[in-house]
Amino acid sequence: MLKKILVANRGEIALRIIRAAQELQIKTVAIYSVEDRESLHVKFADEAVCIGSVRSKDSYLNIDNIVMAAKATNCDGVHPGYGFLSENPNFVAKLEEGGLKFIGPSSEVIEIMGDKIRARELMLKNGISVVPGSDGEVDGVSDAIEIAKKIGYPILIKAAGGGGGKGMRKVYSESDIKVAFESAKSESIAAFNNGSMYIEKLIENPRHVEVQILADSFGNVVSLFERNCSIQRKNQKMIEEAPCFGIDNTIREKLYKESIKAAKACNYENAGTIEFVMDDENNFYFIEMNTRIQVEHPVTEMITGIDIVKEQLKIASKMKLNFNQSDIERNGYAIECRVNAESPFNKFLPQSGEVKFLYGPGGVNTRFDSHLYTGAKISPFYDSMIGKIIVHDKTRIGAIRKMRRAIEETIVVGIDTNLYLLYAILYNFDFIKGKYNTSFIERELDGLLKLMENYR
Repeated sequence: MLKKILVANRGEIALRIIRAAQELQIKTVAIYSVEDRESLHVKFADEAVCIGSVRSKDSYLNIDNIVMAAKATNCDGVHPGYGFLSENPNFVAKLEEGGLKFIGPSSEVIEIMGDKIRARELMLKNGISVVPGSDGEVDGVSDAIEIAKKIGYPILIKAAGGGGGKGMRKVYSESDIKVAFESAKSESIAAFNNGSMYIEKLIENPRHVEVQILADSFGNVVSLFERNCSIQRKNQKMIEEAPCFGIDNTIREKLYKESIKAAKACNYENAGTIEFVMDDENNFYFIEMNTRIQVEHPVTEMITGIDIVKEQLKIASKMKLNFNQSDIERNGYAIECRVNAESPFNKFLPQSGEVKFLYGPGGVNTRFDSHLYTGAKISPFYDSMIGKIIVHDKTRIGAIRKMRRAIEETIVVGIDTNLYLLYAILYNFDFIKGKYNTSFIERELDGLLKLMENYR
């Protein structure tokens, strides 16, 4: 077993990792920027090291400082959490060179699966369904026009190294390709230092369905079932649930089979997520693999009873999975709501400042993952997510009702949050019936905002 790990992250995910490590009797080292010196992850870890100024590039993205901190505190492993350097192959390579265990897949696997063109080619080679599109990198506008003619409009221009909706453009006619391609490429270069682009057929208003997998270093791969992550605003997830309501077990088994095949195709190790888009007829297509823990992993933990972060630490310690696929049972329904410091009434303007009072939800099968406390300061320099509420119940409607109650209990004074919006969604008829897709927020926002006014 790993003896001491450095947690290369901040906020709620850093706390989540520290707690799992403590329960496995693994010592922890927190890193923090000057801005985060009073954060809970700094106080909860066994040790803490300041690694730079408030700017992420000087602290949480500073590879050299993080590697030095891990070595100076005699760590034998590093957990990246999500975001920041969690899918950076150069970071992983530096750790590997320094004899430190990266708690995740190898740098080679991260590099392959992080390049969406190479990942797509690998899936095609292994018989996994992908969205129709270009065979490889698209060289320029003229090449894009020819591919669009073959697969038909609408199309989606995507960055090979992209994520979070950056470097992505929808195109509905040939007259729009030039501007869309060039702007997507420029955005991709600015955000990811990678101008490689490819094209897919646009599956309009799909459901975003993903499968959680675990893979050890002995070739064992299991599926922990699927999640529906279709409630999104500008490609950022807001509400996730597990399992995906409205698909039958035949489709589920196909999803699991293809996900396990995808993990084996790239010799995957540790926790990972295979992401698909699914159309109205339940046809599904691989879009990417996330080679890290996901924000929404708690809903899977709730329906399986498996602590995914602990499994990550065990796998990194060269331990075999101690369960087979047949041992894993799906139990009930779970829902997660992401609580963001933003103002839906003011065009979702990010919020910062002091939390003057905080009260989190409680009760049976109710979980509040957050780094907040009364007196904590919300920084304008980092992601606006300040917590996650997760609930579990025997039935989906039971989980929805429990989440409504949990949100009613949650009090955050001092800053605006999206709690009113989350609450309004839970009363939307289409959401209650499970009849929603990735266009839900765009389609329903005006009505949701009116409903929110009644709650203020």
